[in-house]
Amino acid sequence: QVQLVESGGRLVQAGGSLRLSCAASGRTSSSYSMGWFRQPPGKEREFVATINWSGGSTLYANSVKGRFTISRDNAKNTVYLQMNSLKPEDTAVYYCAARAGGLAVVTTGYDYWGQGTQVTVSS
Repeated sequence: QVQLVESGGRLVQAGGSLRLSCAASGRTSSSYSMGWFRQPPGKEREFVATINWSGGSTLYANSVKGRFTISRDNAKNTVYLQMNSLKPEDTAVYYCAARAGGLAVVTTGYDYWGQGTQVTVSS
């Protein structure tokens, strides 16, 4: 089992920046790929970004490409999501997820999920 705990979400003004963190514990493995998803109010959960075990491969949703950066520190069992130039449409609950294997952009591809952290971007 892997436990994931997200942190860093808060209220921020449009144009601002935030860094989300996801701390992994339990049966952790640096071979896990990690992903960030988000769920806007009243909408389905959607893919944001993913990173492979080494950090050498990443994928981003078109809506965040160039603004968000996913990274990981395997020594700390932590994954980060740096979010810049935030927009009101980035408002959502952000979830961290882990999977044993390569990159995946769908929720069904992940085995473990965190509880989420709220990001609210005001206009």
